[in-house]
Amino acid sequence: MAKRLIYHICRRQDWQSAEKTGLYDGGIDNWTDEFIHFSTAQQVAESAGRHYSKVAGLVLIAVNADDLGPTLKWESSRGGQFFPHLYGPLLTVKVQSVCDLPLREDGFHQFPDNIVPCRLAGGMGRNV
Repeated sequence: MAKRLIYHICRRQDWQSAEKTGLYDGGIDNWTDEFIHFSTAQQVAESAGRHYSKVAGLVLIAVNADDLGPTLKWESSRGGQFFPHLYGPLLTVKVQSVCDLPLREDGFHQFPDNIVPCRLAGGMGRNV
């Protein structure tokens, strides 16, 4: 069965703390919502542009959605799109990969080619 990867953006220091304990609670950016925000490959660059423009020191975490069980809920959000939200901590052993999200000169992040199906200008969903 193919993996259904979903992605979470977080501050590097929050992820490093999680690696020490084996649990990631979403960091300060997710505490008020009481769930951990995830995005699909098609959504993640726009999410980064909206919420993390010009923020350095971020990492991109990839997780197989099927490994998260019933605490993962797909809920309607921006523009009627369904986003994955994890209600509870993330076990770090469930993470498939972690990579740095370097800032480009325009203040948006450079995503790995294998994550986002098209390169996005300005981080807001316009094809380059």
